[in-house]
Amino acid sequence: MATFSKIALSGSTDGRMIKVAATATAGTTIHTGSTTATTFDEIWLYAVNSDTTARKLTIEYGGTSSPDDLIEFTVPAESGLYLIVPGLVIKGNATALVVRAFAATANVVNVAGFVNRITA
Repeated sequence: MATFSKIALSGSTDGRMIKVAATATAGTTIHTGSTTATTFDEIWLYAVNSDTTARKLTIEYGGTSSPDDLIEFTVPAESGLYLIVPGLVIKGNATALVVRAFAATANVVNVAGFVNRITA
């Protein structure tokens, strides 16, 4: 029977928001998946922009080498949290998949969220 556990993003300190410092690939680490093949991470990410100008945020979802790994969203200025990743899943892999982020401007976009870890 599968076990579900709600955990903090591995790139977070004590569940706090992660400041996106990177402005290009490879981005700031948001979460590193499992190295166990029977573990799945359902990832929920939200972004907030503290700047007075909308800023483009790019999520590198499990990889950095393919456009297929990128999720792009322009985060409006000073207007709360926006859902960026709505529970997408990464599977455990011998080489853990990493979710990263970079933004058009450093240190103005923060990412928050959680992971529902599912183990068989």
